[in-house]
Amino acid sequence: MTPRLDMVGLAVRDLSASLAFYRRLGLDVPEDGEGHVEATLPGGVRIAWDTYEVMESFDPGWKPATGGSAPITLAFLVDSPAEVDSLYAELTGDGYDGHLAPWDAFWGQRYAVLRDPDGNDVALFAALG
Repeated sequence: MTPRLDMVGLAVRDLSASLAFYRRLGLDVPEDGEGHVEATLPGGVRIAWDTYEVMESFDPGWKPATGGSAPITLAFLVDSPAEVDSLYAELTGDGYDGHLAPWDAFWGQRYAVLRDPDGNDVALFAALG
């Protein structure tokens, strides 16, 4: 069997704050769990959020990443370059961290980067023209 990506897991300090951010991006996320929440994205890949306490409970040596954003980016495709701009403006207007304002990237996309409440990079993108 060829391995296939099935789930992306995020370790979070504040589960409620993280879930609120991803709900604003349009994910259908269940209510807060007991330190662990999962959602299935369109296409079948799952995303999971675990509190630091849950991470430490099954891996006593686990430590959160330090020194800036985590080395992962979750990239969300939207319908148009204008939607990149408007969603970025809405989220930063709501107080979320806008890391890189929308720009026309050399690879042919309108692209912007926010940071979720735990410092993970979250990109918004759409094809140009």
